[in-house]
Amino acid sequence: MTDVTTKHKIIAGGLTLCLLAGGGFMLQRCANGEELKSGLPVEKLTVQEKDGKEVTFNVEIAAKPVDLHVGLMFRKEMPKDHGMLFEFPAAAEQSFWMKDTLIPLDMLFVAADGRIVNIHRNARPEDTTPIPSIEPVTGVIELNGGMADEAGIKIGDLVVHPFFTPAK
Repeated sequence: MTDVTTKHKIIAGGLTLCLLAGGGFMLQRCANGEELKSGLPVEKLTVQEKDGKEVTFNVEIAAKPVDLHVGLMFRKEMPKDHGMLFEFPAAAEQSFWMKDTLIPLDMLFVAADGRIVNIHRNARPEDTTPIPSIEPVTGVIELNGGMADEAGIKIGDLVVHPFFTPAK
């Protein structure tokens, strides 16, 4: 076997990440600069505001451990009406950061019944400061930075999506 240079090791690692991309790993670029699609399912999600107004987003669903870990990392842009829904298997306090995330994001922390319990607005790209939920949540929605204010989304609004079970 021949000796592999460091450059070749880096390229091989990038190619491995590219191969993982087909399985749902959400890198946007391979080592050769080729653009990738996330491969995640996209579903409609509606936020019902207290005043009756509704706003709908197309969200990618991150439910597998690798998708929950990568999230929107490496994305250079996202359409205005898009986002990502992180689906956790059980209610727990969650904490996010913006490492390797290139666009500002609003984070909506959502309880199991669909209530928005906390909103973090305009998280700074590349910031490693933890962004915690204030209570246990089963979902977190990431939207483009500023979208929560633009759409009028507030704490207490209800997220309507099959993942959440409204209180009766």
